[in-house]
Amino acid sequence: MYTCSVDPSLERVQIGSMQFPLGVYPVETIDPKPGYAMEFESADGAEDGSDLEEWPDRYVFDVVISCEKLPALVLQLFAMMPRRVYPILDFLGHDSFREIDPYISYDRLGVDRLIDGFRQFRGFFYEDGMCGFGAMSEEPFFYVFVDEHKIVTIRAETSLKERVEALLEAFDLQLMAEPVGVDSAAHEHRSVLLVPADQTNALAAEEIVGFLRQEWRLTLNVDPETNIDDEGNDLGVTAWRAVVRCEIDQEQPGRYAEALFWASNLSEADDIARTGVGVLVDPESEREDWVDVTILAMDRMTDEHMEAAVAELAVEVTDAPKTREPGVIVARWID
Repeated sequence: MYTCSVDPSLERVQIGSMQFPLGVYPVETIDPKPGYAMEFESADGAEDGSDLEEWPDRYVFDVVISCEKLPALVLQLFAMMPRRVYPILDFLGHDSFREIDPYISYDRLGVDRLIDGFRQFRGFFYEDGMCGFGAMSEEPFFYVFVDEHKIVTIRAETSLKERVEALLEAFDLQLMAEPVGVDSAAHEHRSVLLVPADQTNALAAEEIVGFLRQEWRLTLNVDPETNIDDEGNDLGVTAWRAVVRCEIDQEQPGRYAEALFWASNLSEADDIARTGVGVLVDPESEREDWVDVTILAMDRMTDEHMEAAVAELAVEVTDAPKTREPGVIVARWID
């Protein structure tokens, strides 16, 4: 079974009784105040712009809790959900034009599968400063999300209000005007995972995201036919880097490949990455003959980063890096 390993050399920041995750911690004086704020929200469409049903009247809870209590709180919150939910995952990736990679599943999965994932990659979910995670259900409407600061947001239809309040009080969390967590002060984010050479089943953060994309049927929640930044600016053709795992033969372990290329949107980038990596297997073969091809990472790069990446490889490229025409520049094995 795959797992993850947390760097044992990292020191935890603690102020009073408040312990902060290893991967996100304050770098200035802060007076943390565990607790929760609550407000009422009227019915409207789903905030993520998806095709899910309209969100009903609900109460929203913003919860600050010491990190050693977070896993137990998450477990209790998911126990309140129906048996099947829509998983959510955010990851602070390496895309030059987007701060967070937002993933969501449009297939309902069993809550037990998500809870198993939280246990399997405990250090990633509860300690790493680069990820957020959660899930939502429609009947009843219940939304739980732990962001990259490990602050919990709960949205619950009005019939669940008292149950949520009782649960939070059981964790000694009191209603207050403004709980104070790590996001209230200057703070740092970092990844906390190691991949020990002698622990072959330990995954890096990007590999965990790739694994969960398959296990939880996650889709990058951006328009695949456009290429815009966080401010909505149209970027046109940009440089991309993809990391791909190739299962070429059922009798052989998978291999990892990297492709650098130009593309005008995510859909085109996906096709170009798969075509580019296909040449590494057999120039005459069709990718449909592969056992499995999984794109683990797909990030846009600045022109400067692209030029530096190509120069660092010091290999013959299949196209001039400055043409900006959609297509592969270079593809190579990286394992």
